[in-house]
This record gives sequence, structure tokens and C-alpha cells, in this order.
Amino acid sequence: MLFVLFSVLMRLLEIYCWILILSCIFINLCLFGILDSRKQIVWKVGLFLNRITEPVLEPVRRILPSLGGVDFSPMVVLLGIQYVLQPVLVSLFRTLMYR
Repeated sequence: MLFVLFSVLMRLLEIYCWILILSCIFINLCLFGILDSRKQIVWKVGLFLNRITEPVLEPVRRILPSLGGVDFSPMVVLLGIQYVLQPVLVSLFRTLMYR
């Protein structure tokens, strides 16, 4: 049971990382005019990605200094997931398994 919960949680983190990457690519495609954000499907996809990622990215943006219009918050969140959150979850899982 614990192993299933752990694997689902790790899988959800992996999916969220891919959503963050997809959101960054989507924003750049809209900014460079490759995607037309006036089209309904493009607008809905952008709104969905924005609603999924903004609750995590906004607090990081408030902490990071302004760097000339470049948004490093997705990179900080991805690095935090990969090098802080996942190792903590793995060590917590190991602790609970050997208990």
C-alpha cells in the first residue's frame, strides 16, 4: 500500500514537471507568434496550463529578483522538485519502509 502511494506521488511529480515544461514551450510559442492566442482552443489550453502552474510559480516569482524580463521561476521549481522534493520523499519512504 505504501509503495503504491509512493509510486503514484512520484509519478504525479513527474507529470507536473512535464506540465511545467509544456507551459514554458506554449508561452514562448505564443510570444513568438507561432500560436495565435485569439483562437479558442489555444486560449483554453493556455488558460488550463496557467491555472495548473501559477499557484506554484507565483510565490517563487515574488522571491526571485527581476532579471530583465526573463522568468526563471519554472527552472527554480523544476530544480526544487528534482533536487529537494524527490530526495526528501525517497528518504521518507525508506524511513517508513525500514520502520
